[in-house]
Amino acid sequence: MHRPNPLQWLWYAYGGGLPERCATWVLHDTTCRTWWLRHVVRAVVQIAPFVIAIIVFVPGPLWLRTMCALGGAIMGLIFSVSYLHETAEHRLVKAGYPLGTGPAKRAERTADRDAAAAERYAARYRTPPDS
Repeated sequence: MHRPNPLQWLWYAYGGGLPERCATWVLHDTTCRTWWLRHVVRAVVQIAPFVIAIIVFVPGPLWLRTMCALGGAIMGLIFSVSYLHETAEHRLVKAGYPLGTGPAKRAERTADRDAAAAERYAARYRTPPDS
């Protein structure tokens, strides 16, 4: 797995594509256990310049500028998280993977855990109680 360098990662965080040699890293990035947290970090990186610009360049009291920047950042994060799955899938398609790869890999990773949970549910709620 070839990781992108910091400049490539920044480009990737803003929606750019990575070289073909980084395709396995993109698959890992969008399907690992912490894939949703990685998405949130990328969203924070995207929002940070706007937050800084509002705090530095907009006139007014510091508390007001900070609250405006914080409100905008929260709205941006809500919007970003609402499109979490679509964004991850788009990144995979840009890396050359077929549509549906992300959900399939994540389901494959959690299949054992889901099966165990289904068994626990069935044992607890589907078997008749001992009378």
